[in-house]
Amino acid sequence: MKPPATLVALLHGPDQPGLVARTSGWIYARQGNILHADQHRDMEAGEFFQRIEWVPAGPGAANEATELRAFAASLGMSANVARSDHRRQGVLFVSKEDHCFHDLALRWKAGEFAGDFACVISNHADLAGAARHYGLAFHHVPVSAATKPEAERRQREILRTVGAEFAVLARYMQVLTADFLQNCGVPVINIHHSFLPAFAGGKPYHQAHTRGVKLIGATAHYATAVLDDGPIIQQDVVRVTHRHGVDDLVRKGRDLEKLVLAQALRWHLENRILIYGNKTVVFD
Repeated sequence: MKPPATLVALLHGPDQPGLVARTSGWIYARQGNILHADQHRDMEAGEFFQRIEWVPAGPGAANEATELRAFAASLGMSANVARSDHRRQGVLFVSKEDHCFHDLALRWKAGEFAGDFACVISNHADLAGAARHYGLAFHHVPVSAATKPEAERRQREILRTVGAEFAVLARYMQVLTADFLQNCGVPVINIHHSFLPAFAGGKPYHQAHTRGVKLIGATAHYATAVLDDGPIIQQDVVRVTHRHGVDDLVRKGRDLEKLVLAQALRWHLENRILIYGNKTVVFD
């Protein structure tokens, strides 16, 4: 049996007594049935964060998202409300590296994500055939220093045309400009092949090998105008030794990158991530 559609609210604001009781009471008063509820208090900042999911009931259920946002505002909180039966459309950005691309596409085909990919955008044509194999339209948008403004304009146009609600940089080896990120209209999830903030920028595995670290990692984060500095969603590490060369680090790192990026996207699509400042609260 298909589960009933639910509403998922992410709320945050200054902490005060009674917030949990008041939000649950608001849902109860409308005959809603709470399925999951979790909350967190940042002790240093005095901020309250909550994720609550419920099955709405009654004739006014269609308006509950709007009404909850107004109710949250009356408590000094902001709220984002999503429906579980809305599958958001996303776009994959790729270059030549294909491991994250194939992993996400296969997971999508297997039904692991609460959303869909509308198309693929790439600055190289290498993965055109693979994209079409998965039934995804492929847009080749070459990028150079001279053509970058026009290329990013074209990319934003594609996002608007397909109705994209998120984008994933699956080892897309171009730095997105501040102008693109400010005007693309969607959150952008990136995978960086190091345990940020260590080894930001290019060739992090080479940097790690030169430094002789004993752990390497991967980091999924929201892209911002500052390179590799956006709010972190998920990270993981694997142990290495002096016996491992750069190729070994790359091989081990690729496995991490796939897992970390897939988990970050899954949490994003399930409305489990609250961003505040340059940090995230992830209700896993």
